Amino acid sequence: MLRFTSRRLCSAQLLNKTATKVDNKHARSLNLLEYQSKELLRDCGVSVQNFAIVDDLSKANSALEQLHASEYVIKAQVLAGGRGKGWFDNGFKGGVHLTKDRKAVLDVVKNMLGHRLITKQTSKDGILVQKIMIAESVSIARETYVCILMDRTHNGPVLIASPSGGMDIESVAENSPSLIKTVPLDIYFGIDDDIARDVSDFLGFKDPDLQQKAICELKNLWKLFVDIDALQVEINPLVETTDKRVIAVDAKISFDDNAQFRQQDLFKLEDGEEKDPREAEAARFNLNYIGMDGDIGCLVNGAGLAMATMDIIKLNGGAPANFLDVGGNVKEDQVYQAFRILSEDPKVKVILVNVFGGIVNCTTIAKGIISASKNLKLKIPLVVRLEGTNVEEAKQLVKDSNLQIVTATDLDEAAKKAVHSVSM
Repeated sequence: MLRFTSRRLCSAQLLNKTATKVDNKHARSLNLLEYQSKELLRDCGVSVQNFAIVDDLSKANSALEQLHASEYVIKAQVLAGGRGKGWFDNGFKGGVHLTKDRKAVLDVVKNMLGHRLITKQTSKDGILVQKIMIAESVSIARETYVCILMDRTHNGPVLIASPSGGMDIESVAENSPSLIKTVPLDIYFGIDDDIARDVSDFLGFKDPDLQQKAICELKNLWKLFVDIDALQVEINPLVETTDKRVIAVDAKISFDDNAQFRQQDLFKLEDGEEKDPREAEAARFNLNYIGMDGDIGCLVNGAGLAMATMDIIKLNGGAPANFLDVGGNVKEDQVYQAFRILSEDPKVKVILVNVFGGIVNCTTIAKGIISASKNLKLKIPLVVRLEGTNVEEAKQLVKDSNLQIVTATDLDEAAKKAVHSVSM
């Protein structure tokens, strides 16, 4: 979800700092389709466009009858960016269409539903489109930007606002920092009338009626943020329409996975078919997995170590095939499952294990490595770098196994040996 796109916007440098913290894809996160996010907004009183969902061609006419507008937006519902510039396996162009012709809406739906959409963020095979959102288009007079996010620097939530919405907000922060307002929020009091009024005025909602509507939108966004245990609720754009309404046209929501026990109904909304099968398989064993385009499989413990490992692989001329974090409380069986997932990927030409044993015991990792290598009959090179708790015992286990395991004393050496193994 994913994905996380919120930013601190005091300056471009601080903005990018927060982007690093919040926009990481290395952690498993709940990802919802666009219409699901709009439903959450609507349920909390945030104004959104009227829309209907079509998951069966036979229901298209009845869905369209629910809408009454001079113009319609038709969007393929998939978890991938670049839908508008994408194309379908049947040759149809674009996963987002705008039309004033009601009859044309049905033609667009027919060309999308049940076909695979390929974008710059999908694989070459694309994603099967199983749902279409038909929404009433709105006549936009002005676009603004609003985001509520958890920010470590402020030790809590902040509200970020800009009257320059509908565009790359990082560019706004870099080129026109005066157009960015950052308001630290008290987690207990959130957005009250005074804060909402001040921010709505900054956003340019000067008309008393429009300002009151904007105040309501901001307060309802806070309600949503708290109710769903969000890490981020970003509205870009929050628009003023020509008929004097305030509407959230597009939303990105990021969720706190640690709150899943409180948000079980919410997490059930995720469509498992949209996930990378390897990611879904890894999640079954409480492993964090993200597939990439390289050929060096990475098994690490800890997100920071994973990022460092991938960076050093690239620095040495290689390319990581994945991000796989086994976590700090990993068990031997999880190590085995991690190896299985990596070895089943035909792109992986070598596996690099980089573990720093703090909470995790290096002997647990070593035993898992040995078990996986034997039982999976691993045929690709394996490079292992272990450090930390019980590392000497772990190294002895690896040595006594008599397996063809390449060892390294530090990360740079391990990365070089992994890159060299690929070229052999």
